[in-house]
Amino acid sequence: MLAALRNAVGAAHVITEGDRSAWERDWRRRWQGSSLAVVRPGSTAEVAAVVRACSAAGVALVPQGGNTGLVGGGVPDNSGTQVLLSLQRLNQVRAFDETNLTMSVDAGCVLQTLQATAAARGLLLPLSLAAEGSCTIGGNLATNAGGTQVLRWGNARELCLGLEVVTAQGEVWDGLSGLRKDNTGYDLRDLFIGSEGTLGIITAATLKLAPLPAATTTALAACHTLADCVALLSLARRRLGAGLTGFEVMGRFALDLVARHFPTLPRPLPTAPWTVLLEQSDTEGEGPARERFEALLGAALEAGTVVDAVVAESLAQSQALWQVRESIPLAQAEEGLNIKHDIAVPVSAIPGFVERADAALQARWPGVRLVNFGHLGDGNLHYNVQAPPGEDGARFLADEEHAVNAVVFDEVARCGGSFSAEHGIGALKRDELAARKSPVALQMMRAIKAALDPQNLMNPGRVL
Repeated sequence: MLAALRNAVGAAHVITEGDRSAWERDWRRRWQGSSLAVVRPGSTAEVAAVVRACSAAGVALVPQGGNTGLVGGGVPDNSGTQVLLSLQRLNQVRAFDETNLTMSVDAGCVLQTLQATAAARGLLLPLSLAAEGSCTIGGNLATNAGGTQVLRWGNARELCLGLEVVTAQGEVWDGLSGLRKDNTGYDLRDLFIGSEGTLGIITAATLKLAPLPAATTTALAACHTLADCVALLSLARRRLGAGLTGFEVMGRFALDLVARHFPTLPRPLPTAPWTVLLEQSDTEGEGPARERFEALLGAALEAGTVVDAVVAESLAQSQALWQVRESIPLAQAEEGLNIKHDIAVPVSAIPGFVERADAALQARWPGVRLVNFGHLGDGNLHYNVQAPPGEDGARFLADEEHAVNAVVFDEVARCGGSFSAEHGIGALKRDELAARKSPVALQMMRAIKAALDPQNLMNPGRVL
C-alpha cells in the first residue's frame, strides 16, 4: 500500500519517518496520535488514488486541513495503523465569478488567504474566526465552522454553494455548482458539510461572496448584567438591522486574563462585569453609518442598558479591539489547562443559563473561575471552566472534566440548547453525542455512515 501511495503522490509526499508532530498532535496539545504515514496529495485525482489504495488495503484515513480543530477530530489515533491525509497542498483558487459573486477554491486554501483574494477584487468572504491565519476552507466546511459574523452571514454551511468530494470508494463527486437554486434531489452538499471527514473528503468548494462594505464601525460597551447585554442586542438589531455584523460578549474574568498575560493590549474601558464588542458594516459612507452607531449607543446609555462605551476612531483602533477579543483563548492557554465548552442556547435564555450554571459550579467546586465569552448575537458561548486559584489545571481537567460537563450540559439541555455549537464532535464529544442525541437521529446518522462508508475507513471513531 505504501508503494501505491508513493506512486500516487510522489515519494517525497509520503512521510513515514522523522518528526510528524505537526500533523499528529492537535492545536490544544491534548491529542497526540501516531500515524502509519502522512500523505500529502497535490490534486483531487491524487486524493482519489490515495483513497482507493487505502480502501483496497483496509486502512483507515484521517483527513486534515490546518489542524486547528478543538475536538480531536483531525489527528490519528495511537494505533500507528491510520494514514493521515493532509490537504494543505490543494491550495489553488480555481475560478472567480464577480458577477455571480462566487469563487471556487481548493480545500487546502487558508481562510485568510481567501479573504484577501476576495478583498483584492472588492468583495467579501464573510467567514471569519480566530484561527483564520492557519485554518483551511476544507476543514471549515467539514466542521461547519462558525466565527464572529454568523449573526449576519451564517455558518460555513450558509456560505457554500457547491462541493467537490472524494467518496470512501475513491470516486469523485463534482458538485461545484454556483447556483443559488437547484432542487434536483437530495442536497448532498449539506450531507458532507459538518460531517468531519467521516463520509468523504472535501477537496474543493464554491463559496458565496458579497460586496465589501463601504464602512465598518466598531465599539466597546460596558454593561452591569448579561441581561443588559441581551437588551443591547435587541436594540442594535432594531436600529441597525442587517448592518449589525458582530456582537461579542466578554465576561470580567476573561478580560482580566487578557490583561494579565497580554498587558500591552488596550483597555479603553474601565473593568465591568460584562463588555460587548459590536460591529456595524454598511453600504453607506462612514459618516451616516457612524451617526447611526453613535445614536444607538447614546440611546443605550440613556436607558441605562450601557454604562460606558467607546467607538473606534480608525481601522487600527478597530483591529486592536478585536485583538483583545481574540486573545482570550490564548490568555486561557497561558493561564493553564481548562475545561472548554462550546454551547448554544436561545439568546433569550442566556442570562438565566449563566446564572444557574455559575451557581451550580461554584457550589460543587468553590473558587472555580469561569471564562465566559463568545458570540452572543447567535447564542453561542464559550463557557470555559478554569481550576480554582492554586490548583493544578491539568489535574483539575483530568479529574473533574466529566462532572463539570454534566453540570453544564444538563443546564444547556434544560434551555433547549446544544452542547456543540461550532467546534464539532470529533473524538472529544462522541460519547456525549451518543448519550444526548435523539435515538432516531443517531439511527439515521449511522445508516448514512454505513451506506457511504461501509468499510468504516473515513475518520473512524469520530462523531459516531
